[in-house]
Parts: sequence; structure tokens; C-alpha cells
Amino acid sequence: MDVDSYLARIGYGGSCAPVAETLRALHRAHLEAVPFENLDIHLGRPVVLDETSLYDKIVRQRRGGFCYELNGLFAALLRCLGFGVTLLSARVVDESGEVTPEFDHLTLKVEEGGPWLADVGFGDVFSEPLRLEESDVQVHDGTAYRVLAQGTDRLMSRCEPGGDWQDRYHFSLTPRRLGDFSAMCRYHQTSRASHFTQGRICSRRTSEGFVTLTDDRLIVTGAGGRQETRVVGEQAFRMALAKRFGIKLLPID
Repeated sequence: MDVDSYLARIGYGGSCAPVAETLRALHRAHLEAVPFENLDIHLGRPVVLDETSLYDKIVRQRRGGFCYELNGLFAALLRCLGFGVTLLSARVVDESGEVTPEFDHLTLKVEEGGPWLADVGFGDVFSEPLRLEESDVQVHDGTAYRVLAQGTDRLMSRCEPGGDWQDRYHFSLTPRRLGDFSAMCRYHQTSRASHFTQGRICSRRTSEGFVTLTDDRLIVTGAGGRQETRVVGEQAFRMALAKRFGIKLLPID
């Protein structure tokens, strides 16, 4: 891995010392630079879970990815910088309240100054790592989070201002390898039951909120509120993708 190129990709020019302050800054920079996206699934391009392929896509091609890609490569970067990192399997709480299978999501445990729960691959995730062994409420950018012990597992929840607590995912502290997630990665690329095959999404955090592009909507949230614009046709979708995320797909035939 070319660490300098990776740091340039996320626009990070600060200290690389393996301490908590560096981890927080890298985490936020990654979220604001590298989008969460599932475009390859709809282009028929297989997602391969090895660090060389992930580096080529995210750094060289300046693309994004979903959790296995984003957290998988972020873990590799942190290790290169001297952080202790463990891959963890998480089970997501879906909109109906059901809990998805093991390996449905990949999240990270980072040791230095922590331990911390780090996650740059979960859409509306916390902007900075959460203290893993802290059961009290932790607030980032106005949103409250907590990590509660449930036997040997943990539960991460979030609460918007004035709202109710929403459980987001359960996870265990059992160390995993990137290859352990391959079967669920294939499932999300191929199964009609996976929400990733239902439509395209590209989303990243900004300094004020989020910008999200779907097949037919561009949604921007920030200090000025929420703005939603219709996206009509493939050409408009690709123009928005290039303008908002710097992603230029091959021309339409």
C-alpha cells in the first residue's frame, strides 16, 4: 500500500502518530472523502475482498464501496500507521426490527487510546469513533450514540435530537479475517433479497450533513435543512455522480 496516496485520497495532511487524535481525524476525513456506494453491483462488476483490489478501486480509481470494502481497506491503512485493528462481524437491525445474519456488516475495533469502535462503511454512522467500553451516551455532530454490553456481544444505538433511540447493529468482539465476509459479500451482490441489488446509492458525509444520490433523487442535508432534487434519466444520474462525488463511469453506449 502507498500510504501517502491513500492519505491524499482522503485529503488528510495531519499527524500519522498512532494515537486517538489521529484516529478521530482519519475517521472523519475518510467519511467526508470516500462515498458509501454500490455502483459495481449494478454494473455487473464483482467486488473482490482482497486489499490490492480494494486499494486499486478506492485510492487509484477514486471510487467508494460498501462496508466490506471501506472498512476492510481502512483497517489496512490503520495497521500501516501502527494501530492495532481487529475486524468484527456485525448483525444489522433492519427497518422491521429484525436482526440480520452474522457477517452482514463489517466494523472495526481499534486499540490505541481506546479501545474504539470505528466504522467508515455504514451510511449514517458516527463521524468519529466511539469508545467501545463506554456505556454512557457519546455525542457527535448533535447525534447521540451508545454502545451497550449484551452478554459477550455489544449493541450500537443512535438517537437524533428529540427522537427515540434506534438500535443499529449488534456485534461480537471475536476477531475475524476479511475472507470470513466473502459469502455475505457475494450474497449482497447477487441476491434479490438484498437491498443492495434493489437500486443504486452513493452517499458521503459533508462538513454540514450528507449528500446522497439514488436512481431518481439527489438529497442534500445540512445547516440549511434538506433539499431534494429529482434525477431523471441515466445521463442526469451520471452527471450528478461526477459533480457531487467525482466518480466518472464509462460513457453510456
